Amino acid sequence: MIVIKHLAPTAAQYAKLIFMEQGMKLLLTVNAGSSSVRLAAFAADFDDDAAPLASAHHETPDRTDGARLLRDFVGRLPPGAHWTVAHRIVHGGPHLSAPCRIDDDVECEIERLASLAPLHNPAALAWIGHCRAVLGESACQIAVFDTGFFADLPAAARTYALPHALVDAHHLRRYGFHGLAHSALWHSWCGIHGTKTGRVVTMQLGSGCSMAAIADGRPLDTSMGFSPLEGLVMGTRAGDVDAGVLTYLLGVVGMPVDELEAMLSRSSGLLGISGIAADMRALLASEAPSARLAVDVFCHRARKYLGAYLAVLGSADAVLIGGGIGENAPAIRARLLSDFEWAGLVLDEAANEAASGPVSRISSTSSTIAAHVIAVDEAHALARAALLFDAVAA
Repeated sequence: MIVIKHLAPTAAQYAKLIFMEQGMKLLLTVNAGSSSVRLAAFAADFDDDAAPLASAHHETPDRTDGARLLRDFVGRLPPGAHWTVAHRIVHGGPHLSAPCRIDDDVECEIERLASLAPLHNPAALAWIGHCRAVLGESACQIAVFDTGFFADLPAAARTYALPHALVDAHHLRRYGFHGLAHSALWHSWCGIHGTKTGRVVTMQLGSGCSMAAIADGRPLDTSMGFSPLEGLVMGTRAGDVDAGVLTYLLGVVGMPVDELEAMLSRSSGLLGISGIAADMRALLASEAPSARLAVDVFCHRARKYLGAYLAVLGSADAVLIGGGIGENAPAIRARLLSDFEWAGLVLDEAANEAASGPVSRISSTSSTIAAHVIAVDEAHALARAALLFDAVAA
């Protein structure tokens, strides 16, 4: 079921609506994730800002139904606007990192990288087509890459210990993903404290999960690598797996490559361990030993990364948690952050249970490392990137 939410305009947004009625540009953001698509509309080009007008969220949509969903969404907005569309593209590879206008070459490169992000890049391509069909060829479509935030990872963090010639020939490196989410968490921290400096560990915990170590806005490490498969345990993705397991499955068991790829992306993670569900809510509600084990493995992996990133940063000023699990599962947050007093992080159990709204502090006042739950606004991050691209391109 699609959920449409129209946002009550402020006085400034009413002014934007007046401009829009005179042919102002509307900015549409499309976030085609691994399990849903999120659409949002903004009034743009007014004081170089983007005011939210409406949003929609559709779980597990049929890709063939996207054009109808888009027509329904834009049909609820004022007609006659000039459209700019910003798409979240998960994998940009070695050649695409900065936001860019989508043309035939860009589409071909996104498609070429589909095998590295099979749950995301094909869906994004489908929505590029839907936007072209519904909004027309004149709509400017912009690609914003999740890998872009991590394009300048330090060499020690991005390099795999593989033969140098092989790495160079095939662009084998740790690209990092969820860049929009981690960037949004960092910007929220800057807003909370009125600063653009600091050391933070960001946790994006949802259907896909990743973490990052960020110092003064620059990521120093992140859990996802060459593809979105590396790192934390996720809903249906395995995260870190010994490469020897994979070569064993290929060479000894005789598993076909496409079957292996499908297993790692679609039937592993929480779903694979539990055999019950990929949804953390269902696992927390279950008494099955396999469900408890899935939650245990999920939390153990994330705690291990948190400790590692505190070492990478040399301690931290804050831990910032977002995403569907991060924002809505206090029991998971408690398990992730408990027993870190040795590092200066002290959880406030009552605040953790009560956390709600855009930003909630869940660490004790005695904690030298702050912990915040933050609602990640990827749509606004996409809108900001598109506005910046428009400003530069102009």
